[in-house]
Amino acid sequence: MSKLIKTDNEYKEWIGELKQRIRQSQIKAAVKVNTELLKLYWSIGGDIVRLKAEAKWGDGIIEQLSQDLKTNFPDMSGFSSRNLWYMKKWYSFYSQPDTKLPQVGAESKSEKLPQVVAEIEKLFFAVPWGHQRCIIDKIKNIKEAVFYINKTVENGWSRNMLLNMIESSLYYREGASINNFSSCLPASQSSLAQELTKDPYNFDFLILRDGYLERELEDALTDNITKFLIELGNGFAYVGRQVRLEVGGDEFFIDLLFYHLKLRSYVVIELKTGDFQPEYIGKLGFYVSAINHEMKLPQDNPTIGLLICKSKNNIVARYTLDTANLPIGISEYELSQLYPKDFKSTLPSIEEIENELKD
Repeated sequence: MSKLIKTDNEYKEWIGELKQRIRQSQIKAAVKVNTELLKLYWSIGGDIVRLKAEAKWGDGIIEQLSQDLKTNFPDMSGFSSRNLWYMKKWYSFYSQPDTKLPQVGAESKSEKLPQVVAEIEKLFFAVPWGHQRCIIDKIKNIKEAVFYINKTVENGWSRNMLLNMIESSLYYREGASINNFSSCLPASQSSLAQELTKDPYNFDFLILRDGYLERELEDALTDNITKFLIELGNGFAYVGRQVRLEVGGDEFFIDLLFYHLKLRSYVVIELKTGDFQPEYIGKLGFYVSAINHEMKLPQDNPTIGLLICKSKNNIVARYTLDTANLPIGISEYELSQLYPKDFKSTLPSIEEIENELKD
């Protein structure tokens, strides 16, 4: 079959065009390695699909194409048959018909690209190939895939970080809190404030015993502040825990205080290890008001409150926020693994280890 394919004029013409295209991309790659490589992969995937290569030249065409490209470009990796299959899959995935996206900061609309890619062309070709393969392996919905492309560029995620975010269902959690931002914040702020929330928050990076207290949860989050900041999302800056406020001669302590760089506002976070209760909002609202009066500068935007609890009744939460006139969001958190209450006591003490070594 290989000899028949090689003598086919259309195939030989295609290989000739590919050789020229690849050589051109090698020159440009010195300046824009990832972008040009991805555009090359996109064009190869598009060729395989548009030419209906398998139907025209048989099931072995991908392997044959791989051999020919590797022979002509022995110093260039990426032309394995597996990678060529991925190029085809990648092109096919984003070329599905009737896929319309909301505006996502598009900078160009190339008529040669499918609508879904043209809308985010510069972002699309900025995401490394390994990330692209992860996305099309794990995601079936184009809008969800585009979400992760945007987040990868925005946050500079590694491939492992991208996988973690996909596995934690970030697409479905982001902006899902119950809140009153639209009624308590200017339109320019409310949408961004909505995006910075999640529901639920994923605290699986914590190690806690069954029956843990709120202070233990707070300790664990601040001990793992880097991972906590990653879960909160891009833009959060840690200010402190148990932040002291003096109001009218009385002392009050805020669980966690952050400043959001994009919103340019303080974010007060209160933690609750049980079910949501309406009275929590009154206390959190007081903290938000106190920060506005005691710490907020004239150039800062209004402070936002975020209550993170173990569980909530969504109807009760919504009704409670109807009574609040300060911007507050309510979310749950997930913690999949808890250790027995006597977890620490089951570990050997230093003395026991030393005695064991002496024996």
